[in-house]
Amino acid sequence: MKLRIVATLILFLAVIVHPALPQEATVPLGKDQVLELVKFGLDSSELAKRIKERGIDFEPTDDDFATLRKAGAQEAVIQALREARPRPLSREQVGQLVAGGVANQRAVMLVKKNGIDFVADQRYLETLRMAGGDDTLIAALHEASTAGRIIQQNPKDGLKYVWVSPGTFQMGCSPGDNACNDNEKPAHKVTITKGFWLGQTEVTAGAYKRFTAVSGRMMPPPAWHYSSWDNDALPIVSVTWDDATAFCDWAGGRLPTEAEWEYAARAGSTEPRYGHIDEIAWHSLNSGSKIHEVAQKRPNAWNLYDMLGNVWEWVNDWYQENYYQKSPSQNPPGPASGEQRVLRSGAWFEGPDKLRESFRGLGFPNKGSDLSGFRCGGDIFAP
Repeated sequence: MKLRIVATLILFLAVIVHPALPQEATVPLGKDQVLELVKFGLDSSELAKRIKERGIDFEPTDDDFATLRKAGAQEAVIQALREARPRPLSREQVGQLVAGGVANQRAVMLVKKNGIDFVADQRYLETLRMAGGDDTLIAALHEASTAGRIIQQNPKDGLKYVWVSPGTFQMGCSPGDNACNDNEKPAHKVTITKGFWLGQTEVTAGAYKRFTAVSGRMMPPPAWHYSSWDNDALPIVSVTWDDATAFCDWAGGRLPTEAEWEYAARAGSTEPRYGHIDEIAWHSLNSGSKIHEVAQKRPNAWNLYDMLGNVWEWVNDWYQENYYQKSPSQNPPGPASGEQRVLRSGAWFEGPDKLRESFRGLGFPNKGSDLSGFRCGGDIFAP
């Protein structure tokens, strides 16, 4: 008991004396909190200031804005929410959550959704445990310390790969997403039991040129709106599923499963998208009717670029519309057979309604499209 009191005091003192922190709570504001403050009548400029200072733990949607306006929110609040984004929690903020008596379940949710901006070493975790942090919070912090932080370059294809730690997530239709199709339902819990590497970007034209130089394969036709593959930073397109599989095998990996892809795309988020669509994705309303160089938009919380938009991405699975009704809860491999393979991500040609983490596309594996590319994953390196 004495150890717990001492640990709590250590965390509390670390919070109140830290010069970068205001004296009031610095935990990010939740959706319900913002709505309650609007209903309470808090001055709009003051609320906008708090949103900017503390950040938020959700990605506001158009429905959220409509609800807030109906409750009396002024444009200053709406604009502050548009500019805000979930921020990684600092060492002090996590300590404040525990020292302040915030439920471990809420703390875990914030860590998984926002991530952290520090490495939770063993000493910190032990102190946190003594102060009241439970096993689920410790595990979430340990996972967040590695997810998206270990990045290595593959000398074979020249691309960077991100280490994705194992974990559990809700796959399929996101909570409150009214745009979901039947093949995205039911939402279901999936556990990825083994970590894996995933390309930080889609495979580029430059990387594919390396492959064709040694494999004897031909470069595909240039992308729509381009006359050649002179720009090595463009994502390769017009490749078949078989082409993509062959490339990944040459690079030392494989195509990710559909479950691995969505787990990595969400990066802890339960929202339909991992950020504001114009900040994270090229789509029909902002692409200028062409593909763009990789990594020009904001990455997700695990440092993965273009997980939504720009080009569709082949994954390993066969497509089956009702697969979610019977898929296993651990490492679902996809159906044993089928006619078409799954495509994920959406592309520059698609409207925003298709650029959602749960949206499922499909294509014949022997046919390429100037909308479709891929990224590799698997055991590229030893972790």
